[in-house]
Amino acid sequence: MKKALNHLKKSDPVLGAIIERVGPYTMQYREPAFQTLVRSIVYQQLSGKAASTILGRVLAAAKPAGKDGVNASDPLTPEAILKLRPAKMRKLGLSQQKVTYIRELARMTRNGEIVFERLPELEDSDVIAHLTRVKGVGVWTVHMFLMFALQRPNVLPVGDLGVRMAMKKAYGFAELPKPAEMEKIAAAWDPWCSVASWYMWRSLENEGAM
Repeated sequence: MKKALNHLKKSDPVLGAIIERVGPYTMQYREPAFQTLVRSIVYQQLSGKAASTILGRVLAAAKPAGKDGVNASDPLTPEAILKLRPAKMRKLGLSQQKVTYIRELARMTRNGEIVFERLPELEDSDVIAHLTRVKGVGVWTVHMFLMFALQRPNVLPVGDLGVRMAMKKAYGFAELPKPAEMEKIAAAWDPWCSVASWYMWRSLENEGAM
């Protein structure tokens, strides 16, 4: 990580000042698995607190209870999601759209159309192509998965509002920058755009959205 920070400080003085102010890089990673993508869908367009509550209900409802109740360490499986009735999932707090998206992801994973075990071997563009076949999983969601689960170092989430707001503030844009404007600035960040994006979030006291 020292190599990445040295590169970013040297190549972009504006970002370098943010790095000095924010301090150490402490991104928290998640497993590149089915449960992580379900989590991302649940969190779409919700506050962190509300999404966390709903996700907790989904996990509790989907996981079989053992002698001591639900084991939090057990991974969420497609089969467990598909055993839940859609009406039950709605009662847990999920919107009808998210019920559809999560069940579609579960069905495609169960049927072998989505294979999480293959993702670490794929290029970023191929991961995007593979996962966006699922209704409700867009490029932004896959960018978050690439950064926070697959730990890819050079992702620029051009559709992320937090990164756009941070770049507007840091680089003096009159309006939120468009993807081409973001890419022009981020050319200096290559090959560490994920690290730079995390510092953009932190410059707004935000740790990203996954």
